[in-house]
Amino acid sequence: SALAPQAGNGATMSTSDGMGSFLRDFLSGGVAGAIAKTATAPIERVKLLIQTQDSNPAVTSGKVQRYTSMTDCAVRVYKEQGALAFWRGNLVNVLRYFPTQAFNFAFKDSIKAVFPKYDKNEAFMSYLAVNVASGGFAGASSLLLVYPLDYARTRLAADMGSGERRFNGIVHCLVDTARGPSGPLGLYNGFGASVVGIIPYRGVYFGLFDSVKTLNPFENDHGALGIASKFCIAQSVAVVAAYASYPFDTVRRRLQMQSDRPRDEWKYSGIIDCFQKVARDEGIAGMFKGAGANVIRLVGSALVLVLYDEIKHVLNTS
Repeated sequence: SALAPQAGNGATMSTSDGMGSFLRDFLSGGVAGAIAKTATAPIERVKLLIQTQDSNPAVTSGKVQRYTSMTDCAVRVYKEQGALAFWRGNLVNVLRYFPTQAFNFAFKDSIKAVFPKYDKNEAFMSYLAVNVASGGFAGASSLLLVYPLDYARTRLAADMGSGERRFNGIVHCLVDTARGPSGPLGLYNGFGASVVGIIPYRGVYFGLFDSVKTLNPFENDHGALGIASKFCIAQSVAVVAAYASYPFDTVRRRLQMQSDRPRDEWKYSGIIDCFQKVARDEGIAGMFKGAGANVIRLVGSALVLVLYDEIKHVLNTS
């Protein structure tokens, strides 16, 4: 009987430690994501405008002229909508990104614990596969929870020209779409493409970073050299991950752009139809429109990974 309380206390301490670790992961990932997204919001808006313009009614109707380049897009947004317009949709992006990134990081370690463990020095490919799988499953799981906010982010950032906005805010966007022809399911248009794309993206993003960072001789250095080396690794990983999944991101955004319209006005009937029409009408390069701005934006993604490790280190030592 004397052992029972000790066993109970041990279980309680284990549960408490586990919850504390989860909350530290949640907070570290969310704060890092919010900072990085706000810093790179202007670049991301340019990327979204170029990526979605061929499915934007303002362009297809001839009301607004297409953007010809990243520079043309940035100059016209500044002239037509003002400097603050570069952060249009950033609030919902932060609201979306905090739980998304936080759940991705927090669930990644929890999911990884379910998989068998391998020594990176003895079975590196198995070690890498576990990291890729856990990152992919974490990303797909969190996406289900926050997809309507991702939809709102796309629509709020896709307004072109100096005319009246399609939606005047987050609530208007979500409510108006949910009351539209597709109902609440309209908020999940493009979700299938996102699920397919999120697995290679998050798998590579987290898996490669977790695996490659252990090979970094400055991994435990929290000074300038350590942070710089982690940033270079994170930047390389982010670029590879983004290009691996970018065509799926393009399809997702294109499908989101038609959610509030009747089905007979849709340009694309689904994921496969969208892939086929973009490839036929715009070439394979059409799948990568805005990718140039995306590479620049990925500085933010690399910053997220580095900030996450550093914030977590501070929380663990405090």
